[in-house]
Amino acid sequence: MIKIVSVVGTRPNFIKVAPLVEEMNKYKEIKQILVHTGQHYDKSMSKTFFDNLGIPKPDINLGVGSASDATQTAKIMLKFERVLYKEKPDLAIVVGDVNSTLAAAITAKKCGIKVAHVEAGLRSFDITMPEEINRILTDHISDFLFTTEESGNKNLKNEGIEGSKVFFVGNVMIDTLLSHKKRSEKSKILSKLKLNKNNYAVLTLHRPSNVDNKKSLNYILEILNKIQQKIKIVFPVHPRTSKNLKHYNLLNKIKNSKNIILTEPLGYLDFLSLMSNSKFVITDSGGIQEETTVLQVPCVTIRNNTERPVTIKQGTNMLVSTDKAKILEVCSKLIKGTNFKGKIHKFWDGKAAKRIVDILLKKFN
Repeated sequence: MIKIVSVVGTRPNFIKVAPLVEEMNKYKEIKQILVHTGQHYDKSMSKTFFDNLGIPKPDINLGVGSASDATQTAKIMLKFERVLYKEKPDLAIVVGDVNSTLAAAITAKKCGIKVAHVEAGLRSFDITMPEEINRILTDHISDFLFTTEESGNKNLKNEGIEGSKVFFVGNVMIDTLLSHKKRSEKSKILSKLKLNKNNYAVLTLHRPSNVDNKKSLNYILEILNKIQQKIKIVFPVHPRTSKNLKHYNLLNKIKNSKNIILTEPLGYLDFLSLMSNSKFVITDSGGIQEETTVLQVPCVTIRNNTERPVTIKQGTNMLVSTDKAKILEVCSKLIKGTNFKGKIHKFWDGKAAKRIVDILLKKFN
């Protein structure tokens, strides 16, 4: 019997862990425990995703809530340590690059428990990003490193990580997308928001470099105001962004843009439907760059870098930084109907979770 504890904390974690939970449930020799750290703690960003994705209710909820990066990481470590002492698992699985990922990995390693990092090796090479710190540190203490693209293998090799620990398995986030695509087609979100297929854009915005500074956030809103004059923009507002829009007194500015439709964070199926039927997506998210590539929907990434370079080389992703002229130029072309298609990367085929579980079963038997 292998006892595995899987850790989730934020929306992307839920999407990545869902196929792993489903796959591990197929084996009697695996006993799994699902721990939710509570890093994302409001219903719209947590419970909805468990409901949509069919993930069982977490066995343990640490309930850490919001705090600074260091405080949040420390709180998770303190509470997760108690879980590990009580449950004594053989392996801790962490996914992605959030504070929950690093905190759980460090704690497990300190307790002498092996760590598997799903989505290892991705690098933006921007150490000012909290996620980059989480990625690097988690990779260097993990025993199993499961990568989504070849750049991850290359990065880990360049950092001196032993090749026998690294496994190119594909993308569990795409497993979830492919298994739920048909269900998402039944979503009523387009009619609810009075949208026509291929006649609107989707926006997500949450990265600290874009939303935690009034000048940066206001600058992006001015760009969006220009774009919305030519196409409707649906904007499910992340809690962090919502808080800052209010704090900087910018909420009315965006509400006055008549073609920007503000919504609460959406459930997975509604958001998948929204992306699938859009003309293009504007984002600063990492995972959405991958999802749009598989959906063959153009993606305009308003960041200076990406840890997912394959989405640019092979996919539908365009990295435009926060350069106003560049963003407006790219969006204008997409609005006019520029045809832009990409390739779907190797192993982004819905079978990544199976590859991961197969490897773990071999290593622990």
